[in-house]
Amino acid sequence: MINLTDSALSAVRDAILGADQPVSGLRIMVETGGCAGYQYKMGLVSDCEPDDTVVEREGVKVFVDNKSHELLAGTVIDFVVAIEGSGFTFENPNATSSCSCGKSFG
Repeated sequence: MINLTDSALSAVRDAILGADQPVSGLRIMVETGGCAGYQYKMGLVSDCEPDDTVVEREGVKVFVDNKSHELLAGTVIDFVVAIEGSGFTFENPNATSSCSCGKSFG
């Protein structure tokens, strides 16, 4: 199961409300790439795919494809506001290594 912190939930909700087109939720996926082997991808989407796992918290839906779900099980996603920049962070218990940017893992 993937968990969004209150801060991440608020950031996603704000993005959905500010979208130009109708949005059903947030897609989170893992792709091959990045400096550690896999990289996180996120984006607002209008529909889920047939093989998606849907996680819903306080009305916000998160869609994850089956392949990515295995790599993201137990991940906590946070939204951090800091002097050096704001953005989402991933605390992934399945990662055996990660890069310094926090956007990829192995």
